Amino acid sequence: MGNWLNVLSITVFLSLLIHSGQGARQGQDIKCGACRALVDEMEWAISQVPLARSEGHLLELMEEVCEKMKDYGERTDPSSNRNIYVRVTSRDGKVMDLSETTLDSRVTSSLKYACETIVEQHEDELIEFFAHETDNVKDKLCSRRTDLCDHALHMPHDEL
Repeated sequence: MGNWLNVLSITVFLSLLIHSGQGARQGQDIKCGACRALVDEMEWAISQVPLARSEGHLLELMEEVCEKMKDYGERTDPSSNRNIYVRVTSRDGKVMDLSETTLDSRVTSSLKYACETIVEQHEDELIEFFAHETDNVKDKLCSRRTDLCDHALHMPHDEL
């Protein structure tokens, strides 16, 4: 009986360890996904307006950018087996392939919360980056500067 309890205890411990690792990984994926989506949304909004890189305009955009997380869904990247977050509504009316994408209010609310946290904690860095940087902003901001996507330095760049 004692050996059986030891095996059961070890099994429960390993199960908890595996699930806690997945939770941490999912949390990292959400933060990374929110950062990358935030960059996509900011870059697109900036591209729509002349003189869009002024501090006042960037602050205005940052007040609204996290609302755009409702336009994102979750997908598993087959090469890394990690969750990635992709736009599920087209800006130009084109039909999008959503067959591998999960549309879930839990996902959008988690992305929105992560986005709001990033904006709150990194406002000065966001302003600095969008005012001056134009190349590889996702990698520079989300991976190198904030470490939100330290696992994603070699992820492909999403299309705007």
